[in-house]
Amino acid sequence: MTTSLNRRHALALGLAAGMPALSSAQASAKTLRIGYQKFNTLNILKGAGQLEAALKPLGWSVSWKEFATGPVLLEALNAGAIDFGHAADTPSVFAQAAGVRAVYLAAEQPYPQGIAILVPQDSPLKTVADLKGRRIAVGRGWNVQYLLVRALEDAGLSFDDVQPAWVNTAADARSAFESGKVDAVGLWDPFLAGAELNGKPRVLRNGEGLSNNRTFYLAATDFAEQQGQVLRTVFAELRKTNDWADRHPQQVAEQLAPQLGVPVPVLALATGRRRYTAVPIDATIVAEQQRIADTFFKLKLIPRAVQVRDAVFTRDTYV
Repeated sequence: MTTSLNRRHALALGLAAGMPALSSAQASAKTLRIGYQKFNTLNILKGAGQLEAALKPLGWSVSWKEFATGPVLLEALNAGAIDFGHAADTPSVFAQAAGVRAVYLAAEQPYPQGIAILVPQDSPLKTVADLKGRRIAVGRGWNVQYLLVRALEDAGLSFDDVQPAWVNTAADARSAFESGKVDAVGLWDPFLAGAELNGKPRVLRNGEGLSNNRTFYLAATDFAEQQGQVLRTVFAELRKTNDWADRHPQQVAEQLAPQLGVPVPVLALATGRRRYTAVPIDATIVAEQQRIADTFFKLKLIPRAVQVRDAVFTRDTYV
């Protein structure tokens, strides 16, 4: 992906933006609707602009829809607003427990440094154990909620020992933290990287040894069952962009910065500590997810027990 190739991608995207919209009938029949979040593999695929060209011979176009969090993306998947997307480990478990008709297609590499519990630099709180009785900004069903649960358990505490200050977006979490309304916050990249560079908070605990913080690729169940060729094409293009991203972290940051409105140094920090290669969902990954599901059911934070393996798509393998 040279500079000239990126320019061609940008030109192609610009031309596509000027094309007439498809009719509603055409869109529902032949448009792949992809949900994505800031700073992730699908975000890079969108920026590359090659998926559209790869799907065109199959008679498909692409519609990209950005979501602030994984839970919201999965709600859209359940509502039939998108066909395919990605979400972190915990939102995926919550979705399955809520009866969302979606299946796991593949996973990403572990990314434990991409989530953390932060306190202000001058905070008297020095360890996770010191969080007892404190207010912590976190979202329901977020990957950092699971990190918080595991970190508290590791420190001999439970989730009941802290006061969650529930928020809906990472922006709300950072605002509560930076205004001093809470004692700690749970964040994920690139919001975590932004907070680290801007406010110099202290990391009480990241995911290392507690949570692999994987991202999963998911599709609506009916779509996965009926559109195998489309999904094979998506993953073939993902493989190309992911291989490039692993070799060029600085260029990833520079490419995504204007698209996301996030400074290059923030994205460079986040990109430098992750790997993008997708992997099959094997027994080890299912066990990781099952532990998350069992943890939240035990805490009565999901309505029913789930078997993660029941939601793994086994009809085809994409990576």
